[in-house]
Amino acid sequence: MLRLERHPFGPRVYVLRRRIHEYHLGLAILVVLAAGSLLDIVDLGLGTVLATFAGLWLVAKDWRDVVPSTRDSATWQVGLHRRAAPLRSLRRSDSLPTLAALAALIAGIVNLVSAVTPNSGWRHRALLNVESLDEIRVFHALALPAAAALIVTAFYLYRRRRGALNVAVGLLVALGVLNLAKGLDFEEALWSLAAAALLWTGRDAFHVRHDPVSLRSALLRVPAVIAGTALVIVASVAIAAPGDASFGAILRASGDAVIWQPGPFAFHDDVGRLPLAVSLLALFALLTVAYLVFRPLAAPRSLPDVQARRAARDLVREYGTDTLAFFKLRRDKQYLFDEAGSAFLAYRIENGVLLCSGDPVGPPAALPAVVSKAVAYAECRGLKLAASGVSEELVPLWRQAGLRSLYIGDEAIVETARFSLEGRPIRKVRQSVARLEKAGYTAELSDLSDLDEKTLCELERVARRWLAGAAERGFAMSMDSLRTERAAGGVVVIGRCGGRIRGFLHFVPSYGRPAMSLSSMRRDRETPNGLTEFLVVRAIEGLRERGVEEVSLNFAAFARVMHGPHGPLERLAGRVVALANPLFQIESLYRFNAKFFPRWEPRYLLYEGAMGLPRAGLAVMWAEGQLPKPRRRTTVGGAT
Repeated sequence: MLRLERHPFGPRVYVLRRRIHEYHLGLAILVVLAAGSLLDIVDLGLGTVLATFAGLWLVAKDWRDVVPSTRDSATWQVGLHRRAAPLRSLRRSDSLPTLAALAALIAGIVNLVSAVTPNSGWRHRALLNVESLDEIRVFHALALPAAAALIVTAFYLYRRRRGALNVAVGLLVALGVLNLAKGLDFEEALWSLAAAALLWTGRDAFHVRHDPVSLRSALLRVPAVIAGTALVIVASVAIAAPGDASFGAILRASGDAVIWQPGPFAFHDDVGRLPLAVSLLALFALLTVAYLVFRPLAAPRSLPDVQARRAARDLVREYGTDTLAFFKLRRDKQYLFDEAGSAFLAYRIENGVLLCSGDPVGPPAALPAVVSKAVAYAECRGLKLAASGVSEELVPLWRQAGLRSLYIGDEAIVETARFSLEGRPIRKVRQSVARLEKAGYTAELSDLSDLDEKTLCELERVARRWLAGAAERGFAMSMDSLRTERAAGGVVVIGRCGGRIRGFLHFVPSYGRPAMSLSSMRRDRETPNGLTEFLVVRAIEGLRERGVEEVSLNFAAFARVMHGPHGPLERLAGRVVALANPLFQIESLYRFNAKFFPRWEPRYLLYEGAMGLPRAGLAVMWAEGQLPKPRRRTTVGGAT
């Protein structure tokens, strides 16, 4: 008839051998309320409203179990039920920080209002039998800053900071005691203590750790902030106070102004708003202290040392079959290795996002471990996780980490054996090549490691003239310099006219497969149109002679949604993307790639959370150099 079963994620209830889900209970509550309302048994009151809300919440949080095809009964959680991600630690209280932050915020506001409201009625009279009026006022004064601190802490509870959890529990317990001591406020005390119990029960959900060194530094700075603020407040009140005010009265006036209470004397004329200024200054000091104390464990910003770069280079050589794998060796990326050092991923931290560059590199069996480590690494530092330029093959791996995927464009790959200048469709490229040859242009394919210093410097001058003072762009699909990993197998196709270098293409190898990827294409701005097409054609022909079967050209952003949309949603997205073409040259880059009749391979952006796309998108735009970002000082050197 009735059976209870123990389970790691809470008890399971069976009635007549049928599993009872939360939505069953929610629907039962709603049906009973509806029947009671029709029979005039249930009146519309606070209890009915709360019961209705509880029923709706039970159905909403368990909505996946309503439909058998989406049922996943192994992932019970306090909040909305989510599917388990195999590469992410599953905590049944993962949804708790949002609820806890809301409960703490409400408790803080209620306690704040209660602290500034005078006692009345039988509770006040009963309290006067055991406490003096001055003691009651002291407890009211202590409750106000504690409530204000709890309101500030609620934000950091939402951000899953472990330090905020400890502070909030202490504040809630203290407020529970103060509520009884200042006015026998049983309701506020019960709410505060219940919220503290809720927080402590779900403490494993607050996984953002704090750097012990930074925390010790913060604890040294906090007294300085408090002392400095107190000194400024007391000095300001002393200057504006009446001439006959004693030092004790000045201190009391300062304290009353901090907690938004009327003081022993009033301020007039030009200093009439001084209490407001003092209160705002105290609030600013409180926010500063909260920032110093609750800062999460900082992710290392130092770039990889020689040993880490060597290990990454060796893994790319052995397992870097993806056409974007070599670009992980840029000097401005950081590395995260699995425990065995058999796989790694390259990343950069932008906009609070741990942004990974393409696919992880390593043997297939080791890739889940390094992705799982990236999840834990980001979680304990309060970072969101994202990956840009992910291949279609490895999208399922990132989804196992709970990430969502978004198609962001296609990589153009030319098969050298099938490429030809013959035929009408490619006549414009053929004409450009013929025109450049008649103008005296030649192309030369050379190993980057064979170039002398003079030639290398001349190539860099061409690149600088092309950039015209702008910084090099790129993150997932280009190198940062010709000199980075120069001896690792890269080649350049140099275009000359009259013996002078007028443009070049830089290609990097794809180990484990006969392929090379275009890293950059640069030319003098006064060169004739068609020089880049001329160099691409000569590069394909020259690499084909070297046994290279595939040449990866530029990445065409959102090519499919503009030129082959699947359904009305992609057609709408294509129109929106077309509006950005004047700024980012999306359409023109696609048309350039299409001239060489490539094979299109989709690439994806993986991001965390339904609302994480804008944040991840901004991080990608900053990393790729498509949007300017605020300058910051970075540390170079040391291990990652």
